[in-house]
Amino acid sequence: MIDTAFLITAFTTLFVVLDPPAQAPIFVALTQGMDAHTRRSIAIRACLTAGCILTLFAAFGEALLGFIGISMAAFRVAGGVLLFLTALDMLFERRTKRRANSAEEEEHPDPSIFPLAIPLIAGPGSIATMILLAGQQPGLQGLGLVVGMMLVVLAMVYVVYLSSGGIARLLGKTGLNVLTRLLGMLLAALSVQFILDGLKAFGFAA
Repeated sequence: MIDTAFLITAFTTLFVVLDPPAQAPIFVALTQGMDAHTRRSIAIRACLTAGCILTLFAAFGEALLGFIGISMAAFRVAGGVLLFLTALDMLFERRTKRRANSAEEEEHPDPSIFPLAIPLIAGPGSIATMILLAGQQPGLQGLGLVVGMMLVVLAMVYVVYLSSGGIARLLGKTGLNVLTRLLGMLLAALSVQFILDGLKAFGFAA
């Protein structure tokens, strides 16, 4: 018998953690100047990659991290550091400078795997959520329910990504530049929070 209350809890928790509406401006900033086909391809790769990663952690969870000797706290710190580097790129346009200094480099870097799939979608928070939810409903049925709710929320993220083109046209080039720097600041703050959460688990932060 399907536990309706658990389904509602799983969906609500994953929706809050993944926060599909908040993904739109980040996607716009990371895909600035790309055409609709490229953005769609990036959205598909990001969601599929994140879905595979979250399913893997729901199925194996802490056992997988423990097998390779990585704690969730360490994973949070690593994700925070990587996210902070991305924030610096957004704040100081380092990606643009690198493209200008290298003729052989792609016109636009592909953000589908990093930072969209990892760590913005399949980050420490969403991975920990999948592990906890799967632990509440052991067995294949519970795993299926958790993965199913995750796929529903990921589908919402994908729809938000597809609508980002209209947001880009609405903001214009100047608006996107301002938004990119603003989101760079927000991403930097989020990355610091990830790091602090990881350090707190180790007892290094209050």
